[in-house]
Amino acid sequence: MATPGLSVWIVDDDESVRWVLEQALKQAHMIPRAFDSGHQFFGALERDRPDVLITDIRMPDMSGLELMERLGQTDPDIPVIVITAHSDLDSAVSAYQGGAFEYLPKPFDVDQAVELIRRALSESKREDEAEELLTGSPDILGQAQSMQEVFRAVGRLSHSSATVLITGETGQLKILTDQISSLL
Repeated sequence: MATPGLSVWIVDDDESVRWVLEQALKQAHMIPRAFDSGHQFFGALERDRPDVLITDIRMPDMSGLELMERLGQTDPDIPVIVITAHSDLDSAVSAYQGGAFEYLPKPFDVDQAVELIRRALSESKREDEAEELLTGSPDILGQAQSMQEVFRAVGRLSHSSATVLITGETGQLKILTDQISSLL
């Protein structure tokens, strides 16, 4: 399944990881662009933007978590896939809490990574379409920012085996969001 014109940016200090991902993305008819640091990435982001971003967690100049935090302030709609050779529960939780679409431990299967990128784009487009439907209808249930946070958290949890039950009184959404976030 080709995804023509899909721009995927890679931020990783490991040249071999960048090269392998670039080659796989080109074969999948995507447009890769690689950076060895977060500072290079943000320099390029001033002129252009990716459809999907892949970032390592541990890098010398700026961690992937710092990169995601800064990106969340300027362009939170870009789906971010976090990759790392240092896969542990704390890193995964931090990545999801930082807004990562998915967390992929190294070494990873290249085909799986490409499929994950396609899924990130697909879900991002669905969110954009849903947002367009909600625009101009302020009374639709679930349009509040706190409900959107709940929906995003539940969406991330849908890929896990966790069971989630959302209940509560009107006005308790902040509590629910915090409870869900603690599960990530």
